[in-house]
Amino acid sequence: MSLLLLLLVGCQKDYEAPVPYTFTNKPGAGKFTPAIRRAMEGVYRVTDGAGLFGDQVALKWTYTNEGTDTTHYLSVFTGLDAGFFNLEINAKTDSLAMAGYWRKLVNTRTGLARLAVRVRHSGRLQAFTGSLVEGDTLVMEGMYGENSTQPTQKLTLAYSRPLNRRPFSIMAHRSGGRTSDLLPASENSVEIIKLASRLGATGIEIDVRYTKDGVPILYHDNTLNLRLVQKNGLAGPVENYTYQQLSSLIRLINGEKIPTLEEALETVVNNTSLEFVWLDTKYIGPMDKVQAIQQKYRQKAILARRNLRIVIGLPSTDAVESYKALSDKENTPILCELDTSITRNLNARIWAPRWTLGPQTEEVKAMQAEGRTVFVWTLDEPEFIREFIAENSFDGILSNYSPVVAYYHYVDQ
Repeated sequence: MSLLLLLLVGCQKDYEAPVPYTFTNKPGAGKFTPAIRRAMEGVYRVTDGAGLFGDQVALKWTYTNEGTDTTHYLSVFTGLDAGFFNLEINAKTDSLAMAGYWRKLVNTRTGLARLAVRVRHSGRLQAFTGSLVEGDTLVMEGMYGENSTQPTQKLTLAYSRPLNRRPFSIMAHRSGGRTSDLLPASENSVEIIKLASRLGATGIEIDVRYTKDGVPILYHDNTLNLRLVQKNGLAGPVENYTYQQLSSLIRLINGEKIPTLEEALETVVNNTSLEFVWLDTKYIGPMDKVQAIQQKYRQKAILARRNLRIVIGLPSTDAVESYKALSDKENTPILCELDTSITRNLNARIWAPRWTLGPQTEEVKAMQAEGRTVFVWTLDEPEFIREFIAENSFDGILSNYSPVVAYYHYVDQ
């Protein structure tokens, strides 16, 4: 039996989707002034490249901070195969140019991409200087290719309409997405938190556990396993190891350390524009340390004038009991995944039912009428994402495919 298992494992194919572009991550906006960036955001018709990327896409700028430096990125969300582009400003040219890569999350397809900003004025394409007159149309002209080959296929995007600006939370599961989807950073790592907004997220859900010596860390599964960490000599529950042991002996699939909860929230506050953090309670036991950290970073966010909510998720009756056992529950925002009666009993301001329970339209309306926010989790099926957004009842969606949620939200009319 063990020989058969070894043969099967030995025959497994390793799938990879390496990012074919090296980002310079250069701070500053160059010629992309705030007015130009605002003008560029919108829904575009795909006039060249529709076969691979669909007939329309949504363009959205994001940024990350390192100290006082701000680095800007352009994301393009497509309607096919959970696709997205991640582009940076090309500072090597005097024109409004961007370079980066595209990727599809449902397979390993990826490639390089380049775009330049033009304007169609009186039927002719010309350089965009930042102002538009009636009848002008912004056009993104460029090329794309497969894998690391130089782009040779024409890509043209023509501005169609503004993005849907209706308030809506796009929350990325496991800090940005699953390791199994071959993202360039591991789930529940500091690195993917910095990437989350470029994947469309306005908020993240992170999984909190305790180490043997009581340090809150980020980790999803019950045990150390090769789905999430590189091969090592350790096995069993992460709760069996001290933070020092995990920090020195374990690396996530893409080489990162398992972060502490404090390192994760420090990154959210200092480096990102994320507006929401959902602390999923994966541990069983006292909640006081997580509560203290939640309140510490809530205060840091307030001092930094950040529009950031950090809430503790309660997915089980065990978690509810841990919350009830807190000596001081004031100023501790919570999110309840259980039924409406428990949510009301706890006076949780956020109710988060599982998506497989259906739209639950009447229950959702009733909870919202009471002043509560309602999120749905963990919804990955594109057609259901489209339907849930079109119904316009939930206040946000938690998904492993935040680029899909971003696409259907921003193109919705």
